[in-house]
Amino acid sequence: MTFRRRLKPNANVDLIPMIDVVFQLVVFFMVSSTFILTPGIALDLPEASSAEPVVMDRMVVTVVGEDEFYLNRERFDLAGLYAELALVAEQQAEQPGVMSVVIEGDRNVPYNLMVQVLDALRRNGFRAVNLRTLEAGS
Repeated sequence: MTFRRRLKPNANVDLIPMIDVVFQLVVFFMVSSTFILTPGIALDLPEASSAEPVVMDRMVVTVVGEDEFYLNRERFDLAGLYAELALVAEQQAEQPGVMSVVIEGDRNVPYNLMVQVLDALRRNGFRAVNLRTLEAGS
């Protein structure tokens, strides 16, 4: 008497668990890639009760101290910042419109230094200048 097996061996690969894992990996990398952190400078921004959210432009001038200015991510002294702003103004002169800049300054930066930066911006044709602050109470 010969016995027959009712269950035959299943030689098919089940792809559904593998597809689930790959989908979760794709979602993880999509979500984690949206949080791009840029290296920053530790600033103690002043607070203002009338602070409004500002759309970050391409140009951010960060004032840290007497000889430490950053235009986006590049470090300059005041003369170098003035020269770089002149180059950027020449490049943007071909595009009509208002050239806008966001200025970030530490709360301990002297007022005279901020005026010098504002003067350098104005002499190079930057008229829309936003000062970045923190909202009061945050």
